[in-house]
Amino acid sequence: MNRLSAALAAVTLIRLVVAATAPLAPDETYYWVWSHALAAGYLDHPPMVALWIKAGTLIAGQTALGVRLVGPLAAALASWMLFDTGRVLFPGTKAGVVAAVLLNASLLLGVGTVIMTPDSPLLFFWTATLWAMARLAAGGEGGWWLAAGVFGGLALDSKYTGLFLWVGVGLWVLLVPAVRFWLRRWQPWAAGAIGLALFSPVLVWNAEHGWAGFAKQGGRVGDWKPARAVGFLAELVGGQIGLATPLVWALCMIGLVVAVRRSWRGRDAGWPLLVALSLPPVLVFVQHAVGDRVQGNWPAIIYPALAVAAGGMAVPKRWWTGAAGLGFAITVLAYVQATTGLIPLPPKLDPIAMRLAGWDAVAKQVSRKARDAAFVAVDGYAVASELAWWMPGGVPIVGMDDRWKLTDLPVATMMHGSGLLVRDARRTDAPDAALWATAEQIGTATRPSGAFAIYRVTATANAEQAMLLPQR
Repeated sequence: MNRLSAALAAVTLIRLVVAATAPLAPDETYYWVWSHALAAGYLDHPPMVALWIKAGTLIAGQTALGVRLVGPLAAALASWMLFDTGRVLFPGTKAGVVAAVLLNASLLLGVGTVIMTPDSPLLFFWTATLWAMARLAAGGEGGWWLAAGVFGGLALDSKYTGLFLWVGVGLWVLLVPAVRFWLRRWQPWAAGAIGLALFSPVLVWNAEHGWAGFAKQGGRVGDWKPARAVGFLAELVGGQIGLATPLVWALCMIGLVVAVRRSWRGRDAGWPLLVALSLPPVLVFVQHAVGDRVQGNWPAIIYPALAVAAGGMAVPKRWWTGAAGLGFAITVLAYVQATTGLIPLPPKLDPIAMRLAGWDAVAKQVSRKARDAAFVAVDGYAVASELAWWMPGGVPIVGMDDRWKLTDLPVATMMHGSGLLVRDARRTDAPDAALWATAEQIGTATRPSGAFAIYRVTATANAEQAMLLPQR
């Protein structure tokens, strides 16, 4: 345990250095904007990521480290919880050590906890719920249900896929005879009430905004392109092999098979718990891939339970140390590329550069054009968020994307005079005449993987319903 604690401390320190050094991705600056307009919900996700960013920036300021601070610290605590879960479910083995090492060796945790997205709080609260439920599976007191209710509710406040956590726990209690007696006790029902109470502000926000968040995320369910099923399934598997890293993914998949077999044959409550918190989302994501693309980060929720299952198999040490060694090596390369860009790859073949590189240069190019501008309007939320982060104060940044209207940002009522409009250079349509009385392209701004057209514009009265973004 002492060596594991020392290793986690070292890994966390490295992650904090990377977090402070690597430029922010567009999604991160988007969520940073949210942190300046805290609310019970947003179009894309529940509010937890904005709360984490707010907490981090209160401690470390309006810096990249401030935006990302809570992620690496939460990952360290989650790693300890994963270790303790393995220790409780498989006493006398190294299951906890193996689980913590494998998950930390994956890009999903290694990179996912450095970049601040809703997956960071989701994985933390998911792991915390698994930790509490493991205590119950091992015969713990009913108070652990209440802890699970708190963690499960906060998982829902992080991302809507936290619903799989509740589905898994519900199936576990219903289908596993050894724990079915809990249905006659008050604690699991109280846990459900706690989780619902914690999630209720998100429900209220959706009700007040036309169920916008549910409609956006639920709308993906209706996508159906079966002719491309083979390609989507190949993307799903290939993406998971890459994000989990190949050998870690292989051990986790073997762990899933072993967990299903031992759940079927045995009476132990631990293995079924691991199945319940991994197999349902696996089946749903595979089904979804038959008709549409599954984003690589969506299945991240299956890996805490599967890492414990891999540890519970008691695999030879050379297997899991080899898997971890490869995973950490890949993660280090990702860290080096994110912070230095030293690995010479063409921009279109470098996913890190495509997301992170060049936004400061775009901001400088726009700033040079904006010296006499009354405002800079941006019709894409990602570009608007990056410009709000990088451009110096003085010239207001105005978001034109309709999603901003679902936030509590101030309305931009001072869009008088001549300003700039920044939009994706790939767009072939002219700026909307209902918003812009005049629009003349005066230049472009470029980054390694994209270009943006810059227009000199004057606004109509309709444009004044746009939202004013915060700036550092």
